Amino acid sequence: MRFVHTADWQLGMTRHFLAGEAQPRYSAARRDAVAGLGALAAEVGAEFVVVAGDVFEHNQLSPQVVSQSLEAMRAIGIPVYLLPGNHDPLDASSVYISALFTAERPDNVVVLDRAGVHEVRPGVQIVAAPWRSKSPTTDLVAEALDGVPNDGISRILVAHGGVDVLDPDPGKPAVIGLAALEDALTRGLVHYVALGDKHSLTTVGSSGRVWYSGSPEVTNFDDVESDPGHVLIVDIDEADPKRAVSVEARHVGRWRFLTLRHQVDNNRDIADLDLNLDQMTDKDRTVVRLALTGSLTVTDRAALDACLDKYSRLFAWLGLWERHSDLAVTPADGEFSDLGIGGFAAAAVDELVATARAGEGDAADDAQAALALLLRLADRDRGAA
Repeated sequence: MRFVHTADWQLGMTRHFLAGEAQPRYSAARRDAVAGLGALAAEVGAEFVVVAGDVFEHNQLSPQVVSQSLEAMRAIGIPVYLLPGNHDPLDASSVYISALFTAERPDNVVVLDRAGVHEVRPGVQIVAAPWRSKSPTTDLVAEALDGVPNDGISRILVAHGGVDVLDPDPGKPAVIGLAALEDALTRGLVHYVALGDKHSLTTVGSSGRVWYSGSPEVTNFDDVESDPGHVLIVDIDEADPKRAVSVEARHVGRWRFLTLRHQVDNNRDIADLDLNLDQMTDKDRTVVRLALTGSLTVTDRAALDACLDKYSRLFAWLGLWERHSDLAVTPADGEFSDLGIGGFAAAAVDELVATARAGEGDAADDAQAALALLLRLADRDRGAA
């Protein structure tokens, strides 16, 4: 038996930093990752797909998102089993019971809407642990496994949530206990555990049978998601009494959310940053968060601003990570002596320089920005002349 394990599609997700046409392209990429599972399944001969929770970003979705998502699932062409997760729980407002979803659900899409065993075909079952609220008060996996017999049937447990050995808050009532999973695997109640909730590809424990597939398309920066963009191809040997399992990760994601850290103290450092950004491929599918530290003259800060302005037009998004950036700007001696201005304007520049050199508070920041803009305008005028 071969199937595809995926999770955390979160269709309908928006990212606050994506503006203009970047957000529609990102949304389309998430749907394309889903529809593309059809070609992958045909290539590897997968029988079905399990989606281990958070199929949708939330339950309050526009009709367009629901219809386009269902059309992407239809394109997969083989059975697709959807598990409600914490983002899209099977509560009274659930998208899964909405009139639109019910009317347009393709025949190949099955919602795992009850805890326990679901028949896939003779000899193969799914044990599902769906979420019915955003804050479960019990162990959903224990509920799903209750009463499952050891009868030689090949079974896949499909669940969503944190495992106690990884979760930062193991005291939560819905946390999944690894010991219970491994006991169910050892006793042969289930033979593979397909998990969702963690967006990076992760194996749990030492059995090789407990996996988070991660999200097929990136959802957060690389300090949060170390290895997103995968789906898993899972083989279970039905002829083997122990149901030997093999797992292959396939990278399907096309977007990247990167964090770059650079020290910038002079023009050479800015040129190095420019070169690094220039050499990045697929800029229209790349989000870059910059953590910059250093001390610059106003001239160098103006050059840095020009660099960032250029690449912000090329990347899906590029900007400073303010909490992790610390750029001091200090006017150099004689930096404004050749502007060719006098009188009141020269006095105003001198005042801005003095304020900028103070280096503290909003007034200094505003003075530094004004001086950088003045230099950029002066350079532009000299170029035009």
